[in-house]
Amino acid sequence: MTLQQGRPRTKGASHFEPDIIFESWNKGEKYLPEDDDLRSSIIATFNLPYNDSYVYHATASVTLSQVQEAINHGGKAGLHAWYMDDEGKPLAPPPSADVSAYTSIFAPNTATMKLLTGFAANAKKGSIRSKVALHLQSLRVLPPNMTIPKSKNHINPYYDFWSWSCQNLEWVGPEGGTENIMTSHHILPIFMHHFGCVVPSYESLEVIKQLAGQRAVVEIGSGNGYWTYMLRRMSVNVHAVDNLQSEYRTLWIGDTLIKDGEKYLKDEKGCKDAVILLVYPIVSSDFTSRVLDAYKGDTVCVAGTQNRSGYTAFKDRTIDEHMKVEKADYEKIMQIPLPSFPGKDEALYIFERQKP
Repeated sequence: MTLQQGRPRTKGASHFEPDIIFESWNKGEKYLPEDDDLRSSIIATFNLPYNDSYVYHATASVTLSQVQEAINHGGKAGLHAWYMDDEGKPLAPPPSADVSAYTSIFAPNTATMKLLTGFAANAKKGSIRSKVALHLQSLRVLPPNMTIPKSKNHINPYYDFWSWSCQNLEWVGPEGGTENIMTSHHILPIFMHHFGCVVPSYESLEVIKQLAGQRAVVEIGSGNGYWTYMLRRMSVNVHAVDNLQSEYRTLWIGDTLIKDGEKYLKDEKGCKDAVILLVYPIVSSDFTSRVLDAYKGDTVCVAGTQNRSGYTAFKDRTIDEHMKVEKADYEKIMQIPLPSFPGKDEALYIFERQKP
């Protein structure tokens, strides 16, 4: 497949070179928040002006200064009610060690399943950690014949920023009650604009790479291109397609094809020989259903929620429930948890078309 070159535009975009960021991360020069100063960290990482006043529109409309103020006043005072008891009262926040155990599950140099098992085994009975472990283990589906090699040199700035946010916001992962959370922290719009809607874990990228093999991957609704950029760093042939109706502060790639995803698939004869990737497919205009109808290939990868909160894909149903009803010729072959931002519950789903 060939890809027409696009010229994406974004308002208030910062001037930065993605490869330079990764080069500095590789040298150990990471601009992660010190003393929980996210504002200075983002300014340094993305070469923003010191007095930056850009308004980030996503789950809230905020500036970096406003987000930093929320961090300063929230702190670790138990003000983030991510977890409730049976009477709806906030539970005491989880210990820092439990948060570290959760974030380490997704580290590239660890075996995810082994770490998840240990995360459960070492949890105190009845603790938040034990509920999170049970939730994640109960939903995880990975073929036993698939091996995910560890990596000592995989770089992912989004994962590092996300890990920091989990400690700052006292988040140890999603559990059953997460479905009832309808708000998030103001940090999320910053992450969405600079990185994307959800963190691509090393395991999820490796799964897509192995499934694609020699096939191209077409990311429909690629946004600012972070998932595409990360897959390309792993030598995966990825084409990025997005209508760029959403505004992004940072663009990780410069060759996004600006086009409606459904039209692109129809013009490319359904991309029959390609894998498609949907990262947080939009809920309006039945976009996801139209894209899936237009796709004529065999492998669908979707990064979205594991609950029915309606935050992505379909209200009152998950993407696999939709596929089971509307796309019965596809079978879910994988479901692996992704690093979830506080208040969210995210996973990568893989569906394969079954031959008649």
